Amino acid sequence: MVNQETLQQLSSQLDGEFYTDSTQRILYATDASAYREMPLAVAMPKSVDDLKKLIAFAREHRTSLIPRTAGTSLAGQVVGNGIIVDVSKNFTKILELNEQERWVRVQPGVVRDELNFFLKPYGLFFGPETSTANRAMIGGMVGNNSCGSNSVVYRSTREHVLSVKALLADGSEAEFGRLETGAYDRLIKTGTQKNGSASLLDKIYLKTNEILANPDNQAEIRKQFPKRSIERRNTGYALDELLESEPFTPGADPFNFCKLIAGSEGTLCFLTEIKLNVVPLPPSELGLVCVHFNNVDESLRANLIALKYQPRAVELIDHYILECTKDNIEQRKNRFFVQGDPGAILVVEFGAGNRDEIAQRAVEMEAEMRAAGLGYHFPVLYGEDTKKIWTLRKAGLGLLANLPGDAKAVAVIEDTAIDVHDLPDYIRDFNEVLTRHSMSAVHYAHAGSGEIHLRPIINLKTAEGHQQYRMIAEEIARLVKKYDGSLSGEHGDGRLRGEFIPLMVGPKNYELMREIKQTWDPYGIFNPGKIVETPPMDTFLRYEAGQQTPEFKTVFRFTDQTILQHAEQCNGSGDCRKTELSGGTMCPSYMATRNEKETTRGRANILREMLTLSPKENRFDNKEIKEVYDLCLACKGCKAECPSNVDVAKLKMEFLQQYQDANGVPVRSRLVANFASLSGLASLVPWAYNAVLGTESLRRVANRVIGFHPDRTMPLLHNTTLRKWVKGLGQGAPGDRQQQKVYLFCDEFTNYNDVEVGKKAVLLLKKLGYEVIIPEHGESGRAALSKGLLRQAKRLAEKNVRLLKDLITTETPLVGIEPSALLTFRDEYPDLVDESLLPDARRIAESALTFEEFIAREIDKGAISKTAFTTEKRLIKLHGHCQQKAVSSLVPSKKMLSLPENYTVHLIPSGCCGMAGSFGYEAEHYEVSMKIGELVLFPTVRQQADDVIIAAAGTSCRHQIKDGTGRKAKHPAEILYEALAIHA
Repeated sequence: MVNQETLQQLSSQLDGEFYTDSTQRILYATDASAYREMPLAVAMPKSVDDLKKLIAFAREHRTSLIPRTAGTSLAGQVVGNGIIVDVSKNFTKILELNEQERWVRVQPGVVRDELNFFLKPYGLFFGPETSTANRAMIGGMVGNNSCGSNSVVYRSTREHVLSVKALLADGSEAEFGRLETGAYDRLIKTGTQKNGSASLLDKIYLKTNEILANPDNQAEIRKQFPKRSIERRNTGYALDELLESEPFTPGADPFNFCKLIAGSEGTLCFLTEIKLNVVPLPPSELGLVCVHFNNVDESLRANLIALKYQPRAVELIDHYILECTKDNIEQRKNRFFVQGDPGAILVVEFGAGNRDEIAQRAVEMEAEMRAAGLGYHFPVLYGEDTKKIWTLRKAGLGLLANLPGDAKAVAVIEDTAIDVHDLPDYIRDFNEVLTRHSMSAVHYAHAGSGEIHLRPIINLKTAEGHQQYRMIAEEIARLVKKYDGSLSGEHGDGRLRGEFIPLMVGPKNYELMREIKQTWDPYGIFNPGKIVETPPMDTFLRYEAGQQTPEFKTVFRFTDQTILQHAEQCNGSGDCRKTELSGGTMCPSYMATRNEKETTRGRANILREMLTLSPKENRFDNKEIKEVYDLCLACKGCKAECPSNVDVAKLKMEFLQQYQDANGVPVRSRLVANFASLSGLASLVPWAYNAVLGTESLRRVANRVIGFHPDRTMPLLHNTTLRKWVKGLGQGAPGDRQQQKVYLFCDEFTNYNDVEVGKKAVLLLKKLGYEVIIPEHGESGRAALSKGLLRQAKRLAEKNVRLLKDLITTETPLVGIEPSALLTFRDEYPDLVDESLLPDARRIAESALTFEEFIAREIDKGAISKTAFTTEKRLIKLHGHCQQKAVSSLVPSKKMLSLPENYTVHLIPSGCCGMAGSFGYEAEHYEVSMKIGELVLFPTVRQQADDVIIAAAGTSCRHQIKDGTGRKAKHPAEILYEALAIHA
């Protein structure tokens, strides 16, 4: 048994990070599978030398190393009780590109999509594409032999790995690549002559040669392995691939151990470098034919027709997925092409030099399908619309986690690959098995390659669910064998399918695989218990049979579920690990730190673990949860971008309330939560407040006293409030038409600090002919929410609902200037107020509009015309507020700012600005806050000419831009007011 002292000695020898604390171990105890096992420690090596030290330690202390990149494995590949070795943070370099020979050399932590961003200017492309491509890393893709939707063209990762550098189990370095027959024969001869002095590398070659040169073994491999017509074959070690190479198959490709290493799941060696074949970029024009069918069976028969027309991909989306997209904020925008309620949609991608060629192939395919009585709607989509469709398809995995309750679509038999001509019969047989057991399944993904992802609905918290999990795995394994298919097409065997490999390839071939593992890894240190010698597939599951889902009394309403079930919606798919290069908001702190602890997944996992297993009476009273949630900015990016809709901001707010119930509320949190009332007092003597916080030396002292960072500037108070100014303004004479009433929500930030923004917003509305009324209301409660003072926020919410319920309608909306305040009505209020006020809260939520949404609505109605604005040319760079992007949209902002005839609006591809209310002010968060700003926002702003207008609706965003770049950003309302042709 390895003790803590020994682990600490190892830690002191490494240049990289090494963790043995319970928090990090919990975060790495799961992946995207149903499995959970606590690791001994977590290592983040910085160098190959660190890896050698880890291998030596594992060998000496008889423990194991589990290689890990993004941790999106679906078969438990990166779950184990040894040391998790996470290379995703430091092994991320693209080392070399050879344009002429079309290859690139990378470290295993390079993200697939980011590799293609790098290759694109050279006209090159790495073909295999997983649905996780914006966070999946090359090392993991090699380990799993990943494929993707375009495997009908590019096949699997295996076909693109030219050579690798690796560390063997004895710590020695090795390089594996193409070996011509002469070189191979010399290597075997030299190894044989060494006898007792043969190295581990020699033994690997000699044992493999002994196995594959045996005629009986050759016959057994060719008889028992999956059909070679199946493009996705990932069952066990790829002995069949090595056999189909020289010298064992004359005239075949030269011998290359990379064919075996691809798909070996890190069980044979530890990769340090990977040399990949790259190909020319896809055709300049791509088009998708989204064929609608009444049921899945029709779609699979039509699939055989689609393949005649040389598509680049043929992907299935079934009605379960389509139903899930209706309730997902992000994905329902991508449903625009769906007609009616199809039982299945087949997405057929064609590539060509022009759209006419694509259209012709689409017409011919449609004619053949219609003649066969298949399909009822055949929309063809191009350009930006195609990205929306692929986003919708790729979101399927996470969307399945949204099923209410404890029963989920479980990854157990979802990776079966069948000869595409056998697929319709196989799926019919498959569904008969499920029907016999009163079960149903989701069908989606790679129809063109013979691999439909099939997920039965199972409740793994019950004994019956555990029985179903094993039963369905056993029955489908036998069915796959009947069709000579592969039990794993792209997701790997891991600990989920390893138990069934003897059935799939026969006991003799399985013994050969055991010999391979023993020869490569005689010490058993590389990811043991995967592929061979796996524990039973229904052990080490994340949920125990008979596990109860405890009830928790929460301030927030979690509709149709508990707070624990909401956290459990996270299935580990790791969408939150995307970087700033992929776009989007989620998760800003991960983008800055690249730590698993700062992912949405990590935060969901720690809460799930503690709420399930903590022995404390108040299970929220855990410093582990507090530590993991510390860098959550509550940006709300996850609410929209997480395909499972895990709202970590909501979870954090509820956790803070419950934690503070046990431990008290920090003074700084109370000050922030009561920002409005404190600002109200300070506004009585604004000159005194501004004298302190407007003087650098005094501000730095004041900041330290409060707990804010001394370098952070503070927002100053205006010499009046917006409410007072509006009262003294009067309404003026009506315009040509009867004035429409606009109820303006006078949020606490605009009322005290951003009064000039508020003035221009009011004057703009009045100039456009609207009657502006600030109704009686209280503060939004945003500050209280941010600090977890939910009961205080609840009182404010209920007060505002009571005050506004008889005023706010679709005809007389509530319009807000500050997005975070206004969107509280849409987002949190319906989850906060008492049941009696819920209908009113929901009705107000439907009519609570950001300033930009209101103006855009009026433009669409024809009530606002560009004739009222300047024709001067201006360029605007728009940074979107996080909550606006998550709960609303930036489309209204762009429409509003594009209203003046010659105004051009470009969206800055930034996520969160990094400020997020008080987060960026706080001393311990300042560095991360600025690091987030430096990812995209600050560099983009600094690059702009002085005459370019920087737009940002959020008060925090504008402040962050000022502190980070020295540039003044303007609210869209200010910009449009200043664009008026006449200001009188």
